[in-house]
Amino acid sequence: MAESCTHDCSSCGENCASRKAEIKKKLHENSSVKKVIAVVSGKGGVGKSLTTGLLASLSQKHGYRTAILDADITGPSIPKMFGIHENATGDGEVIFPVVSKEGIEVMSMNVLLEDETQPVVWRGSLIAGAVTQFWTDVLWKDIDFMFVDMPPGTGDVPLTVFQSLPVDGIIIVTTPQDLVSMIVAKAVNMAEMMNVPVLGIVENMSYYVCPDCGKKHSVFGESTVDEIALAYGIPNVAKMPIDTRISKLADAGKIAEYDATGLEGVFAAVENLN
Repeated sequence: MAESCTHDCSSCGENCASRKAEIKKKLHENSSVKKVIAVVSGKGGVGKSLTTGLLASLSQKHGYRTAILDADITGPSIPKMFGIHENATGDGEVIFPVVSKEGIEVMSMNVLLEDETQPVVWRGSLIAGAVTQFWTDVLWKDIDFMFVDMPPGTGDVPLTVFQSLPVDGIIIVTTPQDLVSMIVAKAVNMAEMMNVPVLGIVENMSYYVCPDCGKKHSVFGESTVDEIALAYGIPNVAKMPIDTRISKLADAGKIAEYDATGLEGVFAAVENLN
């Protein structure tokens, strides 16, 4: 990318190398996806895949045709959360996504492997290429909302997603730690560089409610997510608890059964996208 690039393609000429690099990839001619939402974080282990699964489940429960593109090629966890263990199929021209029992269309590296525990030991260019193919070579049928579960950081795959897919907004996931401000800043700055709006921020593992006394405990320290959201102009905040039911349901492939009403405000921002 040119050093003088402002990321405003309207100011560039047709021969600009940066502009050519950001041409969006086309869906298969029989596919249709109305809105694409990327779920991101500046670091791993914060609950990005969990948030993706819960938002997709909310979307499906609201009556929308929903899909998940699992862009975490080397660490896919979406299929297991939804109890998906079968392989995707194809007809030689397109790949058919696997559909969860709730009706959510899913494409993930794990549904292409003979053994779901088989590691994917690829270089960055191959991983980025696979993500692009999940968009171009899969038959996505009349999808209202597609959620993209991104790997952590700002490397090859996030860049590929932002440049190749028509991302309409991002959801940032974080945890209540001192690193939170830096993590959010990285995600916000990348979104600004790619001219994609930040729709909300989800603070995962925000608190724990004692089952005996009902008292709320801030296990990882007091939350500052509201102040951070205000500082960066992020309009919606959700705080998700530490809840053993989440891990149990995810392990059992039943994550859609979890009551994710705490994410309703963030999903409303997705729902209200123009």
